[in-house]
Amino acid sequence: MRKLALSDEILMSIEKPARYIGGEYNSVMKDKEQVDVRFCMCFPDVYEIGMSHLGIQILYDMFNRREDTWCERVYSPWPDLHKVMKEQHIPLFALESQDPLKEFDFLGITLQYEMCYTNILQVLDLAEIPIWSKDREKGDPIVIGGGPCSYNPEPIADFFDIFYIGEGETVYGDLIELYKIYKHSDMTREEFLIKVSQIPGLYVPALYDVTYHEDGTIASFGPKYEEVPKTILKQVVTDMSSAVYPEKPVVSYMKVTQDRVVLEIMRGCIRGCRFCQAGMIYRPTRPKDVNVLKHYAEAMLDNTGQEEITFSSLSSSDYQSLPELTDCLIEKMDNNHVNISLPSLRIDAFSLDVMQKIQDIKKNSLTFAPEAGTQRLRNVINKGLTKENILNGSLQAFLGGWNKVKLYFMMGLPTETYDDITGIADLSEEISELYFANIPKEKRDGRVMVSASASYFVPKPFTPFQWAPMITPEEFQKRAYFVKDKFREAKNHKSLKFAYHEADITILEGLLARGDRKLCQVIYDVYQSGQIFDAWTEYFDKSNWDNALEKNHIDIGFYTYRDRSVDEILPWDFIDIGVTRKFMEKEWERAQAEVVTPNCRMKCSGCGAAKFGGGVCFENKN
Repeated sequence: MRKLALSDEILMSIEKPARYIGGEYNSVMKDKEQVDVRFCMCFPDVYEIGMSHLGIQILYDMFNRREDTWCERVYSPWPDLHKVMKEQHIPLFALESQDPLKEFDFLGITLQYEMCYTNILQVLDLAEIPIWSKDREKGDPIVIGGGPCSYNPEPIADFFDIFYIGEGETVYGDLIELYKIYKHSDMTREEFLIKVSQIPGLYVPALYDVTYHEDGTIASFGPKYEEVPKTILKQVVTDMSSAVYPEKPVVSYMKVTQDRVVLEIMRGCIRGCRFCQAGMIYRPTRPKDVNVLKHYAEAMLDNTGQEEITFSSLSSSDYQSLPELTDCLIEKMDNNHVNISLPSLRIDAFSLDVMQKIQDIKKNSLTFAPEAGTQRLRNVINKGLTKENILNGSLQAFLGGWNKVKLYFMMGLPTETYDDITGIADLSEEISELYFANIPKEKRDGRVMVSASASYFVPKPFTPFQWAPMITPEEFQKRAYFVKDKFREAKNHKSLKFAYHEADITILEGLLARGDRKLCQVIYDVYQSGQIFDAWTEYFDKSNWDNALEKNHIDIGFYTYRDRSVDEILPWDFIDIGVTRKFMEKEWERAQAEVVTPNCRMKCSGCGAAKFGGGVCFENKN
């Protein structure tokens, strides 16, 4: 029997104790005396969110296939338990063994969202691991970060020993083998990290120096030692069909955010939307073989007892074997009452045909993402979607029996005008008009509802918009009120809804997305003020951020509102994602000229991702 790290008294006093007891179905237990390396995967948010993250499931399975390694999991304790652990000096522990994290060899932290950065410090602090990497010694765990936010690791560089740039299935084996030599020798921590830096894709921030111009922009960035590489090349899995994937994902005892089997059908996206970081950093597009997917779908459903399966990709409609896959799953799973969920679909006849098959009985709302209210602005962002596509797709949905449509937009996009945001209300109204004009009263099943939501645009690293300024929170609020008024004035206003995101949290996301190492102290000071769970509105306190920025003489406008020159050294320029800077600059110019770039299957745009030797770049080549 495992001994739990928390007493019954504590577990009974906190919300959802199942978050902390482990022992879930398909979780992996090993004898810690029989393994050489103990690795703990961390998602720095609450258990329900972290348990839904596919990347951790893949790495958990991959590590635990090794006889020499035991991989466990940890998530951020909710504020109620955080308080108890601080007061009673209980060190943060892993779910499987319930052992303290400070006893592990590695702590691998997934960097999914900038507003989780204070939670990273929470995990280190509660684990009694020195928060600053410079204070760690040989016996301390190696703290490694990976995931989308690692493509600009600089705002959190001083808290990590290593960042893994790219997809985790490639060089972790090399890192573990090197670590075993280090662990059983007199090699110093710095000597180990210098050797680590020579493994492709691994960035060791302590081995690099940065200097600044008087205006705050970066003057130079480079390695301290000759043997340390100047650039870090993103790691890519070229053959997705043979890549490791979990057949027995861990099943929670409690309801989690994505309470279903997740089937990754492909990585990357052919579309080239200029605002989308994922579409750039996960290039090239690499689909999985449909027969491999059929096998995984059946195995995971058998091994979990889940009643729903969802397809994971950036654009499911672009998976060419989607009809075959869905037909197969419908046939196999109909008798087992298993639902199929298809996110990331485009608004076209192909997608609606697939949706019709899987939602034959219950017509849920359909979600589309026009992103911008006018065709001009959709051309600027390279959305590759026309007004005709949107209206035709909506009409087909209404004729197919749906009467609820959700529309996602962004406000504050480069070159945006008030005409563009007026288009959000106009387009929503036109879609509702289609329903009333084409669906006879006797065939209407309830009221039509068109729900539009607008997020606050954040320029991200490694996108053509990485040089673009954000609008201020005040201007975002002003535009949001303007659009809300337009919705109220609409003829079918009772069939329309409009909502918009929190500006205060988003502007800080923008600060952290394109920030540099000067922000490490800011994040530390915010955490020291008691701030955690910034992504949760009920725990977010902007004053803690304002105070820390003021204390450290940081002007938020420098990182968010100013135009950047394409000649400026950006904090992430040392990373090579395959997609070239020259391509990004060209796309930035094309955006301002309102010129559309065709998708990867229509025409290769020479972005540079072909250097990885696989995927869509080679689909039609012998």
